[in-house]
Amino acid sequence: MANMVWHTKLRIYLDLTKDDLGHEELPNLWETIYGADRLYAARNVPVPERGLQCAGVCRDASVEAWMHLRLRANGRREAVHEKTEDENRHTTAVSDEHKAYQERILRAAQEGGFHGNSEVRTRVGRSWIQTDTLVEGADGRRIGWEVQLSAATNGPRSVRARASKAHKNGITPAWHTDRADYAQRHDTHWTRSNNLPAYVIAKTGDLRVISGFRALDFWHCGLRALYPCPHGARRCGKAHVTPKPRDILFDDLVRHTAAGAIVPIEHRITTRLHRFWVTSADRDRLDDLNSDDAQLPPASEAEAPVSASRNRPTCRPGIVMTRHVPQPQVPEQPSTPPTEDTPAARTGTASSPPDLPASLLALQRAADAEHCTLQRLTSEEERTIQRAVWFRAAAAAQSSVTQYARRNRLNRCEIESQLRRITRHPQP
Repeated sequence: MANMVWHTKLRIYLDLTKDDLGHEELPNLWETIYGADRLYAARNVPVPERGLQCAGVCRDASVEAWMHLRLRANGRREAVHEKTEDENRHTTAVSDEHKAYQERILRAAQEGGFHGNSEVRTRVGRSWIQTDTLVEGADGRRIGWEVQLSAATNGPRSVRARASKAHKNGITPAWHTDRADYAQRHDTHWTRSNNLPAYVIAKTGDLRVISGFRALDFWHCGLRALYPCPHGARRCGKAHVTPKPRDILFDDLVRHTAAGAIVPIEHRITTRLHRFWVTSADRDRLDDLNSDDAQLPPASEAEAPVSASRNRPTCRPGIVMTRHVPQPQVPEQPSTPPTEDTPAARTGTASSPPDLPASLLALQRAADAEHCTLQRLTSEEERTIQRAVWFRAAAAAQSSVTQYARRNRLNRCEIESQLRRITRHPQP
């Protein structure tokens, strides 16, 4: 039996726990639908042709379970499944380990000052979301814990769909398991503990999460870096991040997720998307790293000559401009030497670039100073304000470089490369 029914012909949900079935605008709705169902039964119309489906557990499991209506002598309204296997899906006993996890989540949330309930059904439009344990966190945050243990023979069904549906309706999905094959999936944010009996899970001792939580290691891609460059064999000189597994106590995970100190993220490594939990501080640093690359112009690719490698050169900055393709490889062609009025004469050669005005140097140094100030801040509010200041300073510097190169008919990439080399790597 189920309390929620989907009417395929009227395209509405019927809540049998309410007198009006959840539709005040439709008077006598129960009498109309129940009378039609009794008429179908009198004429031996098959149950699948009556247009009533289970909208509860069966629908969440992506199963079309057909139903018919029944009215008890005491006036109780019931929707009965056609098949016994669909009926058993609603009465499957929850394992002791599953109950122990639910009790532990509620206890940990209460110790952290948060409220929670088990087996919560949340109305979302015309459908429902049923959560094993829902924790009401700080600032309106709602964490929906779903426990999927090895006792489940069929495994999780429609995990991605259920997690996406919960996320779209303001519930952060948190799936916990004790199976290694589930924890290796990336359809949602999985966490994993060891396979333990119920009495161990229910104890107040330490319950360790061995998978699903990461610490982000930020590093500079230089010659002394411990990790290989993710973009190629050579060092690119950029900042990268490497997730490293870290253990955490299950009770701390419940409390910190409700407080917002631990948050879920999606991190792409090469072509694969990984989902795991990190601290809010690591999430903010990762956002800064991604926003820096996304907002500012990709000047690092233009520092090297056009015919050279796109990777950042590993030689000294003073000889970057001299690494050109050897002249004998280019066929000799007759040409007229440039005069003093031509652009080539004004730009000079790679070994003798033109002197840059002091205004460009001042703007670039100001932008670099604002970026250094951003890296030293730790408050999220201060970093947000400082990031906007840095963006404005960098935009002013880039605009001045463009105007200077256009006014003097110079190569903008070379001017920008020379400007950054002078301001960031001054010669003694």
